[in-house]
Amino acid sequence: MKYIALIALTLLAYCKDETISGYAEEDVVWQLKTVNDLPFPANATITFPEAGKIAGQAPCNRYFGEQTAPYPWFQATAIGSTKKACPELDAETAYFDALRAMTLSEAVGETLILSTDDGQEMVFKAVTK
Repeated sequence: MKYIALIALTLLAYCKDETISGYAEEDVVWQLKTVNDLPFPANATITFPEAGKIAGQAPCNRYFGEQTAPYPWFQATAIGSTKKACPELDAETAYFDALRAMTLSEAVGETLILSTDDGQEMVFKAVTK
């Protein structure tokens, strides 16, 4: 019985993260550049701090959430944030709405693209490593 538990733990240690965090570059902050080919009017970032997790800075507030769909699919859920007010609250609402709508992900080099089947798209660029 001990050996079965040891084997199970060993196999778990070697499992690859199948979410976008397992495919995007590690320790990268991704800054939103465009939404549907238009420049995003405020600062917004996303990171993948650990398997199945997202976090970042929306135009006004820090946020966190879950992303458990296997790559290349994407689904941001359980998004929570701090509750500061600022002049960019409309941009923040638009950011969260767009993020929740995304269903596909692609990480290539220093570009991260989140998109939907109907052509919506968020393009992020790596800003730090």
